Amino acid sequence: MILLRMSYLCTQILNKSMTFNDLGLRSQVVKAVTDMGFEQPTPIQQEAIPHLLKSKSDFVGLAQTGTGKTAAFGLPLVNRITESRKYPTGLIICPTRELCLQIAKDVQNYSKYEKASTVEAVYGGADIQRQIKNIKRGVSIIVATPGRLVDLIKRKAIQLNEVEVVVLDEADEMLNMGFKEDLDFILSATPEEKSTWLFSATMPKEVARIGKTYMTDPLEVSIGNKNEGNANIDHIYFSVKERDRYAALKRLIDFNPKIFGLVFCRTRRETQQVAEKLGKEGYSAEALHGDLSQAQRDRVMNLFRNRSIQLLVATDVAARGIDVDDITHVINYNLPDEVENYTHRSGRTARAGNTGESLVLINTREKYKINQIEKIIGQKFTAAEIPGPEAICAVQLESMIDKVKATKVNEEEIAPFIPHILADLEGLSKEEVIKKFVSAEFNRFLDYYKKAGDLNAKASDRGGDDRGRDRGRRRDRGRTDENKQRFFVSLGEKDGLNPGGLLRVICDATGLKSDTIGRIDIMPAFSFFDADKADTDKILAQVHGADFEGKSMNIEKTADKSKGGRSRGGSRGGSRSGGDRRSGGRGRSGSRSGSSRRR
Repeated sequence: MILLRMSYLCTQILNKSMTFNDLGLRSQVVKAVTDMGFEQPTPIQQEAIPHLLKSKSDFVGLAQTGTGKTAAFGLPLVNRITESRKYPTGLIICPTRELCLQIAKDVQNYSKYEKASTVEAVYGGADIQRQIKNIKRGVSIIVATPGRLVDLIKRKAIQLNEVEVVVLDEADEMLNMGFKEDLDFILSATPEEKSTWLFSATMPKEVARIGKTYMTDPLEVSIGNKNEGNANIDHIYFSVKERDRYAALKRLIDFNPKIFGLVFCRTRRETQQVAEKLGKEGYSAEALHGDLSQAQRDRVMNLFRNRSIQLLVATDVAARGIDVDDITHVINYNLPDEVENYTHRSGRTARAGNTGESLVLINTREKYKINQIEKIIGQKFTAAEIPGPEAICAVQLESMIDKVKATKVNEEEIAPFIPHILADLEGLSKEEVIKKFVSAEFNRFLDYYKKAGDLNAKASDRGGDDRGRDRGRRRDRGRTDENKQRFFVSLGEKDGLNPGGLLRVICDATGLKSDTIGRIDIMPAFSFFDADKADTDKILAQVHGADFEGKSMNIEKTADKSKGGRSRGGSRGGSRSGGDRRSGGRGRSGSRSGSSRRR
């Protein structure tokens, strides 16, 4: 297969004066877009829409999060629907419920003046019978998450044999979340004679595999370089001791009093804990993670979109589909386990041409991850220091004064109280009144920070509390750690498991920190991981039988950690591997574990 590549630097080549009328869309669609307040198409829209309107070929669109990919495929899809049909013409597949709902809402808005175009969102966590009922009435465009769509296909509740266009949105994230087999099943249920439009922020090998398997000579449009980060984002990292991570987070928030942002954590448990701590200390924050019900998630997202809260503390998966244009900051409380996911995190800010900051907290042994991310996004990080107490107090005081100056005085309502207020303040000078009113609001910050020290970690701090927590990140593959226990896992690559997914299951089930988990080896049919021996009973009790994408995860202790054998019936694992299970975790390929090992 030959990919026809069109790679543009959008700021230099694309026509900034182009309008939606110039793209070839029907007047009804243009009118709907105009009603939404959009005037000029973004670079990915300028390149994708004319091609998708004129050609029935397959298409690959690579562009950063927040660059308008939904309209790039949604507008031409709506444009081609001119008559009502019983079975869907268009199928849009995306990774999460939030993104599914957001895309469905956008496509409905694009279809405002198209009576023939009807849209149904299909996702888990909602009433499946209601979704089936709506589908049977007839729908032209289905927006779905993979798991629920597979369920509907197996129930024979949805017919995809008349689908003309399949859109894979955030394809890289769907594969990261373990939906490979679901996507294969879904695509095999659609007609061979269809157009497949793939949109993604990054282009890993797994996404390229979909292109080779299910697409024929697609046109590839890459806005900027592949996997490149948004140029409007400032990437800044701060080195702190592990024990000071939460205190450092609070200082970053305090130093940015007008912040409206996202705080990313690795696990659902940590996400909830950080949000609760912030809430108890007076910060405007809520958690968003997979343990919340759909009603709870909707409530939190509505609060955030309406700016009723300043901070949304979220996991990577839960944050997919957050489409808010004016997010000022993304704070990485931890870096993601898969460094490629950093692009998706940082892309939540600097949307629709705005600027933003992506702030990263690392401990003294995580600098190598910053170097990895720089190579992926093609941008350099700035090393900065956690602000000190004096700087934070100055910023907060200035913010408070600005707020006072901007306060609108209701002369009529306050007039009856003024004589009494002036009488009470008689004898105080102007300066004394100002000092007392400022102190009434500001003493909390002064009291909190008066004994606060420096939170910035120096190179000399690479021992102490960080050394124990980060031992797993610097170990030698050939070295046996007597304090570690090796575990066998019944799931592997064929089940959609990857190192990040396994780590999330372990940490969510046990509450353990990810740094306590050692080497991870993902094999085709099973996996291995190392953990502290002291945590053995907890892992066996709480991870054994855990759910991973609908599959039960069985965990067993190995008899000989250096050989990867199991304490019970090790022959099953040996027969699956087709080879010797040595400490390197090698099967026939002899190299798989090296590529999947978490560093």
